[in-house]
Amino acid sequence: MSEIRKNTEESRYEILVDGAVVGFAEYEVDGDTVTAPHTEVDPDHGGKGYAGKIVEQLLADASSAGQDVLPVCPYVASYIGKHPEYLELVPEEQRARFRLA
Repeated sequence: MSEIRKNTEESRYEILVDGAVVGFAEYEVDGDTVTAPHTEVDPDHGGKGYAGKIVEQLLADASSAGQDVLPVCPYVASYIGKHPEYLELVPEEQRARFRLA
């Protein structure tokens, strides 16, 4: 069973499996903008959708808070590209930078 938590001290969202952190997505907040620079999942836990779950929580929280998102991490940008409901979080003038239509 997995659990996602926001670790504000480390500025990252973490996914835990049996109480151990097996993946995370880092974030930086500057005013109303959240930058997502890096996502990582332990290779032993890859292929289970954990990165997607972490990123989905980060994006959902940013959406709820009315924040913009800059998906510097290629995985986060790819996730947004595959889930257009989150495209509105990326400022229109920044979308080309992240190869988002």
